[in-house]
Amino acid sequence: MSPILESITNGAQVGALLPLATAVVQRPAWPARIKQVVAVVIALVAAVATVAATGGWGQFEHGKLTLATVLAVLAASQTTYDLVWKPTKLAPAIEDATTPKGAQRAG
Repeated sequence: MSPILESITNGAQVGALLPLATAVVQRPAWPARIKQVVAVVIALVAAVATVAATGGWGQFEHGKLTLATVLAVLAASQTTYDLVWKPTKLAPAIEDATTPKGAQRAG
């Protein structure tokens, strides 16, 4: 497999499951804009970790591979959230389950 394709594949795999991990941090009462910012920041952190895990810290010297991984994580996380995790209500259920008692859902 080519290095670029491997980077995209690894990023997509991480990104596909990332919304479930993000839902642990998110709170139902947060405004949509805050949720978006948190999701993107977590995706960027996960992308950096994915690059480091797949190619070591030296991997960051290869701009195309790093960019491919970052974009794949971002794209996969946003897409799978919108197409899979949100419609199945799994991500919102995780948000509700991990929200401290007394916190209210956004209107």
